[in-house]
Amino acid sequence: MSKFDDESSVYGVSEQLRERSDLLTELRQFFDRRDFIEVQTPCLAAGSIVDPFIDPIELNATALGLPTNLSNPYYLQSSPELWMKRLLSQGSPSIYGISPAFRAGESGSLHQLEFTMLEWYELGASEQDGINLLSQLARHVMRCEEVDVWDYRQVFQTYLGVDPIDDSKEALVEIASQCDQELAKSLATDRDGLLDVLLSELIQPQLGVERPLIVRNYPLTQAALAKVAPDDPNCASRFELFVGGIELANGYDELRDEKVLVERINKSQMKRLKAGLKLVRPPAEAVLAEISHQLPQCAGVALGVDRLHLVRSGKQSLNQISPYHW
Repeated sequence: MSKFDDESSVYGVSEQLRERSDLLTELRQFFDRRDFIEVQTPCLAAGSIVDPFIDPIELNATALGLPTNLSNPYYLQSSPELWMKRLLSQGSPSIYGISPAFRAGESGSLHQLEFTMLEWYELGASEQDGINLLSQLARHVMRCEEVDVWDYRQVFQTYLGVDPIDDSKEALVEIASQCDQELAKSLATDRDGLLDVLLSELIQPQLGVERPLIVRNYPLTQAALAKVAPDDPNCASRFELFVGGIELANGYDELRDEKVLVERINKSQMKRLKAGLKLVRPPAEAVLAEISHQLPQCAGVALGVDRLHLVRSGKQSLNQISPYHW
């Protein structure tokens, strides 16, 4: 049991609401004191950020009572990322937002169809600046003195004795077989799939148990919308926060190259097709050009507010910290 656990069984609606209210106040004060401006972004749009494993909730024009000749389909946004980057591209200062986000098929103790996301972008910030600010926030909201920072390679070498990028896929398959032999066999040619299984099943439950941990330098094949890492060409300037074995936040030194951005979107679409998932309509070309050519240097981070509430209160399921049960 980690030090974040709470064995109290008396936990009513008033406690849930008070804890959440206090947390939201702390989060806003943290960014307000650093001269970030809070923004509110739309939840519905005609395009979506494309991720190979995230399904936005799709609504067609007819369901929305709109003429069918209008842009179709529409999506409940899985993140405010697109809108916030457009604000930055139009000249906004450092910004943060606390808003609802939606993802299809999300159900379980740590997943819900609708959840609350805190997202922020710091102007002029590098990956290290982004890690520093996330560390400050983690220390503040988790009431701890230190936050560890490890490389993705270091995490795998420490817990599994394997280099996730340089070692052979056969070595990864052998370890993954400890979890599920059939699954490991089916992923024998998919390095990222193997790494995901190893991380989620064998490593993640141990991350951030004693104190919060930020993992940086993810494989370049898992870069999403992050730049290439300056200190390792095989890695991306991407970092994640773990507390008590739970992933809380995901951050990037934001990509600003339109050609690479389009390539990443196309690769994500191909991965979706290969996995039997429906293609997602990306943002319009003009929007992609805008956030590529006009987006200033910045680091962005998205953090799950509900999960943060969960680990702060020491509970095990999102239903335990919200009166709004799915």
